[in-house]
Amino acid sequence: MLSVPRYMSLLLAFSMVSVGSPAAAGVVATKSYSYFDIKGKTADELDEQLSTRGPTANGSSARHPGATKIRFGGDATYVQEGGRCRVRSARVTVHTKIILPRWNKRKGASKQLSMIWDALSSDIKRHEERHAEIAKAQARAMEQKILALPPRPTCERMQALVTEVSNRAIEEHDRLQARFDQVEAVNFQKRMIRLLNNRLKTSGGAK
Repeated sequence: MLSVPRYMSLLLAFSMVSVGSPAAAGVVATKSYSYFDIKGKTADELDEQLSTRGPTANGSSARHPGATKIRFGGDATYVQEGGRCRVRSARVTVHTKIILPRWNKRKGASKQLSMIWDALSSDIKRHEERHAEIAKAQARAMEQKILALPPRPTCERMQALVTEVSNRAIEEHDRLQARFDQVEAVNFQKRMIRLLNNRLKTSGGAK
């Protein structure tokens, strides 16, 4: 049986900058995919390939069977009225890049190993997609918090507050992602057994 995968989400810094023209509100979310190839005819060989060819994250040399790299960004505009400055508009952007394994040259592998791999790879993809969903949801929450900020005496202080709120939102995002990883790790064995049982039933029913 393949070993329990260690999932990792890479979070990059968010910056909110003031611009001179209005920016339309609404989170801009983009997502891309990339793959790393592995090969092997046994569970041990595939496990070794995941451990040596998988992506790294957060500057660590450790390899992972999948990863989601997340980059936040955005801009805000401000308006001075009646001696107070408020946020006129804000837009948060979030780009996620999902990195997944791809098993090449699987021809000739046993039916059992293929079934295990299909269950594992689908679970890796589901897990990383969930990281992207969490990031998008937190981008929306961040934008709403920024737009709801009360006015400040100057736009310099208003911009400083926007930066403070966005930094706190990124910290909260980091905690949510880490909590998700912890829950997934605890439930991994049960989840894989359930997935394999479902595939066995489907395979048996197709005969």
